[in-house]
Amino acid sequence: MTEETAQRETGSRSRWSTALVSAFGGPFGGFLWIGNGRLAVASLVVICAITFAIIYAGFPVLPGVDLGWVANLSGIGLMAVWVALVVPFAHRFKPDRWYSHGFSVLVLVFLSSPVAAFAIRSFLFQPFSISSGSMVPTLQDGDYLFVSKTAYGYSRYSVPFNLLPIEGRVFGAEPKRGDVVVFKYPPDPSVDYIQRIVGLPGEKIQIIDGVLHISDVAVGHEDIGSFSSEEFSNAKRQSEALPGGATHSVLDLTDNSIGDNTREFEVPEGHYFVLGDNRDNASDSRFSVGFVPYENLVGKAVRLFWNSKGTDYSSRQTLDGSAGK
Repeated sequence: MTEETAQRETGSRSRWSTALVSAFGGPFGGFLWIGNGRLAVASLVVICAITFAIIYAGFPVLPGVDLGWVANLSGIGLMAVWVALVVPFAHRFKPDRWYSHGFSVLVLVFLSSPVAAFAIRSFLFQPFSISSGSMVPTLQDGDYLFVSKTAYGYSRYSVPFNLLPIEGRVFGAEPKRGDVVVFKYPPDPSVDYIQRIVGLPGEKIQIIDGVLHISDVAVGHEDIGSFSSEEFSNAKRQSEALPGGATHSVLDLTDNSIGDNTREFEVPEGHYFVLGDNRDNASDSRFSVGFVPYENLVGKAVRLFWNSKGTDYSSRQTLDGSAGK
């Protein structure tokens, strides 16, 4: 029996149309298309649960193996999986429900996918990838992480394309010293930066002989070994203990670098002073970044979930202000 004959006898969808809808609409759209709402809802719930579980636990890495290409091909791979999951059911059901019509499928898929993804990225958490060395050793090349949008409330920069028409912040909460934050680069808000808050409004910040001073008091600072990677060879690793209890590692690549001795900076109200943990290889508040306005904060970096370069991240997964100890 040919596919066309089976389709005429059962009144079912063709495998080709089912494959097309499933590839672009996922199993939710595919099952709606062939007329099974229960499987559509069940697939949506199961896939969401599996996704959140895997992301929370973190994706495994192959030590030393660069899997950056996987991120680029993951969309195509998922499309193939969705097609393989739905197409075998194409002739088992009749598309005689209201939700199996083309326009209904389109609307429901749009509401469950792009709209939901937009809402999650804008108001709950957003994934970011790291391509800069300014936060080594806390964050390393190839890291993928989530940024909490609820941590500091919302500004116009919380939503993609600055679509939130507000001034300042709503539901705002003050960041804590030691938080690793994503923010909009003050000279060019189209660019995202990620660094650590070390100076709060009203404080005086200065680096003297490579040691951070806050309001004329040196923070805890000691050598704890060395750090090596493909990019950095035998760098000096130091522990920095900020007031309030946050402790993290910083790198010292060379003595007497341009950022090891600075003038005194007085942080204005409504602004923050940020530093990269890789102190000799970071463009931060000492240089072009300047003071970061509260409004420019996008969110708080909270958790790593993958490294595409094959670098183990299990000891760095939670970014709670004590990462890299």
